[in-house]
Amino acid sequence: MGLASECTQWAHDKCWQLMRPKVMWHLLRRYMASRLHSLRLCGYLSAGSQAPQLSPALMRALGQKCPNLQRLCLHRADLSMVPVTSLPCTLRTLELHSCEIPMAWLLKGQDPTVLPLLECLVLDRVPAFRDEHLQGLMCFRALRSLVLGGTYRVTEAGLDASLQELSYLQRLEVLGCALSADSTLLAISRHLRDVRKIRLTVTGLSAAGLSVLEGMPALESLCLQAPRGTLEMLSPAEIISSCRTMPKLGVLELQGLEWEGPEAERILCQGLPHCLVIIRACPKESTDWWL
Repeated sequence: MGLASECTQWAHDKCWQLMRPKVMWHLLRRYMASRLHSLRLCGYLSAGSQAPQLSPALMRALGQKCPNLQRLCLHRADLSMVPVTSLPCTLRTLELHSCEIPMAWLLKGQDPTVLPLLECLVLDRVPAFRDEHLQGLMCFRALRSLVLGGTYRVTEAGLDASLQELSYLQRLEVLGCALSADSTLLAISRHLRDVRKIRLTVTGLSAAGLSVLEGMPALESLCLQAPRGTLEMLSPAEIISSCRTMPKLGVLELQGLEWEGPEAERILCQGLPHCLVIIRACPKESTDWWL
């Protein structure tokens, strides 16, 4: 098989290979086309100011050459000089992992025609992301899924104010942030009445905090992810009491549970007979947040 055939096969449906800008330009010019749906792209964030970085020209060319590109995952990329307006307008999923963004990258009142199809946004260890960026997400009217992982500059007040404008979200994950679980759940219960999936790190979670989700009409999946030992404050009975009131809850996942033996799992399964109960160890690394 020749090089052209190999690259055509590689780009046929999805590309999960980490690609750097120089290689990306070569492939983009010669081989990539409408069959590319998903791409991971790696930058040079830790290589110094003289290292090649992603550029607006590359992003615009990607959109022109690959009109069916739906998912773009950027890793360790410096986006300081890459405006959000240069990203391919066909994207439905955008993931930023350990990336740098400028203050003006996402701001309230920006052009609503930018990324008009964006349904899912993952922000994993994006240190500059803050309340002002969160408020800017309201321009993405197609957005239904939002993952905040390690975005420690987001405040409780900022999350509450932003969710009021993002009431159409159906999936929200808040993992490893400097937010208490009780305040996060309170904001969700106030503003996201149609949310179907919630996943959060449960630092600061109490039985009273969990109870604010009681009666949530559309919630189908609830994942409570704990650093080791955190969930000891909640008993199986308290979890069952709240979850029984959620009419559509079908999946309850608990990570980092510290109860001894299988008794707690048995109690949960008996108390929630119409719910799939999943108990797992806590993730080994923060990079497992979104898995």
